[in-house]
Amino acid sequence: MNLRALHKISYGLYVVTSKKNGRFNGQIANTVFQTTSDPPMVTVCLNKQNLTHEFVEGSKVFAATVLSQQTPMLFIGRFGFKSGRDTDKFEGVDSRFGVTGAPIVLDHAVAYVEAEVTADMDAGTHTLYVGRVVDAEILDESSEPMTYAYYHQVKRGRSPKTAPTYLKEEPKKEAAKPEAKATQKWRCTVCGWIYDPAVGDPDGGIDAGTPFEDIPNGWVCPVCGAGKEDFERVD
Repeated sequence: MNLRALHKISYGLYVVTSKKNGRFNGQIANTVFQTTSDPPMVTVCLNKQNLTHEFVEGSKVFAATVLSQQTPMLFIGRFGFKSGRDTDKFEGVDSRFGVTGAPIVLDHAVAYVEAEVTADMDAGTHTLYVGRVVDAEILDESSEPMTYAYYHQVKRGRSPKTAPTYLKEEPKKEAAKPEAKATQKWRCTVCGWIYDPAVGDPDGGIDAGTPFEDIPNGWVCPVCGAGKEDFERVD
């Protein structure tokens, strides 16, 4: 069985937000879809480990912003690879409160929908929340929505381990490199992962002892899929 066939199913890329007891959170999600047209209903699929899941479960409301193709990886990393338990994801982000009180992300937004949960279904690691649409607007007629295929193929992004579409990748095989003396570490500006030459990235085919400058340009961050150009030196 080749589970990569599931990657051929069409998805979009969204920021799903919610609230709970005066607090707010949001996350990147790819499983947001219309369920019925009359009345208009949408469904989201959220991992039970995520803080946004906890907020939707508690408040029974959510909003989903449709992201544009121009959305930078740094923005996706903020909502997709960081936890609201550790950082304020909305700091410096243009947003407003919707009719349900859930925050609506406006940066890089094509459109948004806002819903009140009417039903849910346990899906093991995830929960599907079905919501009645209470508000919806198009914010940018000129921008194309980002599909998950575009995110993977053009943005070179990866699925977080909590995403419904996450698949563990097989380690890549590459010729061994000679031991290097370079010890300069580099940080991914998208998710914060540190590349340490002493450790390398064995799962990505990069042997221990490989200086960052010698890594092939096609290599990507093993955590968030950001390109080599998205790394900065660690002082």
